[in-house]
Amino acid sequence: MDISGIISAIIIGLVIGALARLVLPGRQRVGILWTIVVGIVAALIGTAIAEGLDVADTNGVDWIEWLIQIALAAIGVTAVDRARVHR
Repeated sequence: MDISGIISAIIIGLVIGALARLVLPGRQRVGILWTIVVGIVAALIGTAIAEGLDVADTNGVDWIEWLIQIALAAIGVTAVDRARVHR
C-alpha cells in the first residue's frame, strides 16, 4: 500500500466514523483518533461483507456498501464508547 492508499483510507475512515457518530443518539465519549480507527476498520470489514454479498461493485454510488460500513462503524463507536465507560 502506498502513501495515497493510506491517506485515502484515513479520509474514508474519518467520513465513515463521522457518519456513524451522526446516526448515533446522544453524546459519544470517543476521540477523533478512535473514530478514525473504527471508521477504517468498519470500511475494510464492510467492503469485505459487500463483496461477499456481491453488492460491492454497482453502477454509480455503492449505497448498500456505504450503509453496511456506516452500520459497522456505529456499532464500533458504541462498543468503544461503552468500553471506555467501564474503565
